[in-house]
Amino acid sequence: MRILVVEDDPILMDGLKVGLGLAGATVDDVATCADARAALAAGRFDAVVLDVMLPDGSGLDVLATLRARGDATPVLLLTALDEPPDRVRGLDGGADDYLGKPFDLDELAARVRAIARRGHGRAGPLLRAGALVLDPATLSATLDGQAIALSRREFAVLSALMERPGVIRSRMEIEERLYGWQEEVESNAVEVHIHNLRAKVGREAIETVRGLGYRVRGPA
Repeated sequence: MRILVVEDDPILMDGLKVGLGLAGATVDDVATCADARAALAAGRFDAVVLDVMLPDGSGLDVLATLRARGDATPVLLLTALDEPPDRVRGLDGGADDYLGKPFDLDELAARVRAIARRGHGRAGPLLRAGALVLDPATLSATLDGQAIALSRREFAVLSALMERPGVIRSRMEIEERLYGWQEEVESNAVEVHIHNLRAKVGREAIETVRGLGYRVRGPA
């Protein structure tokens, strides 16, 4: 997953980046409403973790802007304002979930996975394509019931393809899942990961569509 975290507390931000990173996410971070709007206008994210109280305004206004333009990116509001009226306001304002501070990182990661899953139109927690199964919660993979060892980035590439079997993912789309803003994109990284994945799951599992990208075949 590629996640945007909007949080102005640097210590909390560092914890969120580490925790979500360990859960397999690529995390981009901003600290203001203005930067959040710019990030959401410029990039695609699987989910947003949005603080409500920010230095230049309310995260609820960022959420309102997002929904007003028809952007359905899943949003989890993260805030110390955790009374029922606050939660109702946030959820009615278009948030997909709401978590009060303090919170447990494992619970946050699970909630982010859940809203991202719903954002991709999936009800179940597992990704399936034929005999290939991925579990985003444990970052594990099996083929015909046998465990497959995948690196973090191999898992990210394969999950991007398996979220919508049969749909072509461009190289740029896959790169967005692998790298945050501050990371240098290696010129042939996607090709290398695809090559390594084919060695592990079979060449026929991942199809190259010349000039367009890659796709995984098989029922979801």
